[in-house]
Amino acid sequence: MKKIICLCLSGLALAASAQTPLTNLSLTIYNQNFAVVRDSVPLDLQAGVNQVTYAGATAQVEPDSVILRDPTGEHMLKIVEQNYRNDPVSQELLLSLFEGKTIDFQRVRLEDNTQTYETVQGKIIRSGYVPGGEPEQPIIEVDGKLQFSLPGEPLFPDLGDDTVLKPTFNWQLYSSKPGKFDAEIGYVTEGLDWSASYNLVSPETGDYVDFSGWITMHNNSGKTFDDAKIKLMAGDVNKIQQQVMPRMMFAAGAMDMAGAPPQVTEKAFDEFHLYSIPELTTLHDHETKQVGFVSVEKVYAPTIYVYDGAAGYQFYGLNYSQDYGANTGNKKILVQREFTNNAANHLGIALPAGRVRFYRRDDDGQLEFVGEDEIDHTPKDETVRLTTGNAFDLVGERKQTDFHVDVPDRWMDESFEIKLRNHKTEPVTIRVVEHLYRWSNWEITKHSDDFTKKDAQTIEFNIPVKPNEERTVTYTVHYSW
Repeated sequence: MKKIICLCLSGLALAASAQTPLTNLSLTIYNQNFAVVRDSVPLDLQAGVNQVTYAGATAQVEPDSVILRDPTGEHMLKIVEQNYRNDPVSQELLLSLFEGKTIDFQRVRLEDNTQTYETVQGKIIRSGYVPGGEPEQPIIEVDGKLQFSLPGEPLFPDLGDDTVLKPTFNWQLYSSKPGKFDAEIGYVTEGLDWSASYNLVSPETGDYVDFSGWITMHNNSGKTFDDAKIKLMAGDVNKIQQQVMPRMMFAAGAMDMAGAPPQVTEKAFDEFHLYSIPELTTLHDHETKQVGFVSVEKVYAPTIYVYDGAAGYQFYGLNYSQDYGANTGNKKILVQREFTNNAANHLGIALPAGRVRFYRRDDDGQLEFVGEDEIDHTPKDETVRLTTGNAFDLVGERKQTDFHVDVPDRWMDESFEIKLRNHKTEPVTIRVVEHLYRWSNWEITKHSDDFTKKDAQTIEFNIPVKPNEERTVTYTVHYSW
């Protein structure tokens, strides 16, 4: 079970009365495959207990999540009893509704190579419907004789108000006084989801990119929502995974786009962020719909080359083995793009988690795909760093050049050599990341180049490398404990 959407109820009415179209439909979709439905529902109630049927829920509604109230507070409403049915419509199910009754069957006859139709009547002794199981053979009485097959295509009469063609709630609804009014109804449902995705387009050269984002909504709830007000909730909302229920159950500031109005607006809400689509939107069942989220130009997102020769090794505790992490064999240098999500960089909005695709224009003006990565939910003023792939023309090489350990005196020295080769036609700066053992005191006693201490077990060297040049970085670390 995942995200939330506000789904609307579409047909609440008193039993034996026609359903009235609903208005004020709104959806709040969460990116965890669940949603909340809200709407105004016209009611005409007597004082006391009323029999009310509602057949407008989704096929994946959580029945015990239903809330019904009078928003004006004039009527006290209470659902005394609730029955919910959501059987998949099948021939066997409809036959079961007419067990013991006689209905028409249409069958085909062939006379003189001419196909004709005739209608016969048959009494349904056994429908063959088994709730939640495989159907059995039906038993039909025709002209006083029993047969284990249908005498033709069944022609079902009108079901009247006892319909189960849609997910249906039957309520015993208590009202403190009589009256006509619009009740507010809401429920949680599965089958609605949304996600964000982004495109970064770079020119042939340079560190500035065009940044655009899409919101993609998926509706697999079994219901179409016409002209709905849609909101999207981003964040890690705690939601308990539901067990599979039987099919029949009984229960008691975004950026403007070139002067156009904003397609999505954003605000902080509780511990999350809420995105709203200003215009009413129709979301069909089994439909995927996309809405532009953000579109800005000239976002500073420089390319960063990172060589982490010991990536994947664990440095949580001190290791006395001379061979551990000594010669990793990793020669790949990562290509990353980094940008700050702030107003000075033409952004400064909360970015929901999603996939980021990178494109670069070739010298003929065409876009070429150059990698993709994912971002987590990112607040404004935070830095985003994304990996697009490995550099083709840059090579790194790391090896251990010296090792001494004195366990009785509780110290150890290690020396490393990192070689960087640039086969490009332009100079680059490569960020060399080195990891140090945790739970010990360490000191860099020798180093060929300046470094920066990033945290308690990481240092970085920024090494400029000219075209067709090889640079060598060396350092020695002394551990004591």
